[in-house]
This record gives sequence, structure tokens and C-alpha cells, in this order.
Amino acid sequence: MSFQKIAPDVKLGKDVKVYDFVNLYGCTIGDRTKIGTFVEIQKGAKIGADCKVSSHTFICEGVTIEDGVFVGHNVSFINDKYPRSQTQWGHADRSRLGCGADAREKGASIGTTTTVLCGVTIGENAIIGAGSVITKDVPPNTVVAGCRPA
Repeated sequence: MSFQKIAPDVKLGKDVKVYDFVNLYGCTIGDRTKIGTFVEIQKGAKIGADCKVSSHTFICEGVTIEDGVFVGHNVSFINDKYPRSQTQWGHADRSRLGCGADAREKGASIGTTTTVLCGVTIGENAIIGAGSVITKDVPPNTVVAGCRPA
């Protein structure tokens, strides 16, 4: 019995490991990447090769994660600057968000229970401490922790 929901439009690279209770739809996952239990990856998201996405993580539409990135447990990526349950624009109108695709560059490590707001880039080889809230760009090769306000 399978406990995975992998939509037919998902593109999986070679030797990808997907654990139980995972929802994948409309996304691309690179070679040798591991997707942990209770992860959801939405349409249009791109995960590179040799990544690890730990359990209970949410990767929303428009997020790009490059090769060799570590994503800790319970990390959330946000793609809506103005969240509402319903609006005059409707649920699916991404044009009103003012949010470009988020990028996590090669070799970055994102600690457990981090929240990454839309429109930010986490630079190559940067390390994000557990429990952080990332609201602006993180330069390459730096270590940050806590709330990084705009």
C-alpha cells in the first residue's frame, strides 16, 4: 500500500527517494534528492539535485531550490505577501502577490522550523539557524539566525 500522492505531472530525476505521506504535484525534483515524510511540494516548484528536504516541510508554488541544499524539518516557504482566505481577486491569481520566485542557492542549509517569506534569496552556502524567520535576502557564505527583518 502506498502512502504517497505523486501527481502524473511531477518530474522526478534519477534515484530520487520519496518517503511516505508526501504530496507532490506539478513540481520538478532533481537527481538523488531525498523528500522526507509529510512533505508537500506544489506546482511550479523546482528542487535541484542532491538536496535533502526533511519531514513536515511545505514548499509552495514558485519556489526554486538549487543543487545540494539542505532543508530542515518543518520549514515553510511563503509565496503570498497579502494572505486572505478570500478576496476580490480569487485564490489563484498569483499576479496580485507582487512576489517573484524564491530561490535557495547551491549548498545553502535552512534550519528546522524556519519560515522563509516570499521574494527573498538565500545565498550560496549560507546557513540559516533553526527557528528563523527570513524576510530579506541572505548573502552567500553567511550564517544568520533569528528574525531577519526587512
